[in-house]
Amino acid sequence: MVLRLAGYWAMALFVVCAAPLFASGVFAVEDIRAAGGDNKQKTIQQAKSQSFVYQYQDRKDPFMPFITGNTDSEDEIIDSGEPLTGMQLIEPGQLTLVGLLNKGGEYYAVAEDSTGKGYILTQGMKIGRRGFIREIGPGKVSIEETTVSRAGTKPLTQIDMVLKKEGGK
Repeated sequence: MVLRLAGYWAMALFVVCAAPLFASGVFAVEDIRAAGGDNKQKTIQQAKSQSFVYQYQDRKDPFMPFITGNTDSEDEIIDSGEPLTGMQLIEPGQLTLVGLLNKGGEYYAVAEDSTGKGYILTQGMKIGRRGFIREIGPGKVSIEETTVSRAGTKPLTQIDMVLKKEGGK
């Protein structure tokens, strides 16, 4: 019985102390609602008068990633993008010159890859990504590779495949 009375008095004390707090909050909300029309107009007026202009000069783009890939250099070689077929799939460095044929004044070359597969090369044939066989002469095959860099230059590289003498290395 004493516990019931203690709980009753505690509840009554809480209601008496908390009632003014809740009541003041209700009155404050009603005051804000009553004056709300004027405050909204003032806030809109202030927002219009204080327009924000973003200064983008000398600033980084906020939507670009912080980490970017490698930057392109002017000497970087541009790939033409055309599909490679036949001997264009094999680079000259992968071949070894094993024989030369002369038929009616025209030379043909026989080259071999590391697996032992043989290829017949003719003058003017495309070889590798950027090369073509410029000349087949006695003892060697001359290949020219033309590349295009980002700067627009077209450096020319000449590769000579030399026929090794029999038994020589």
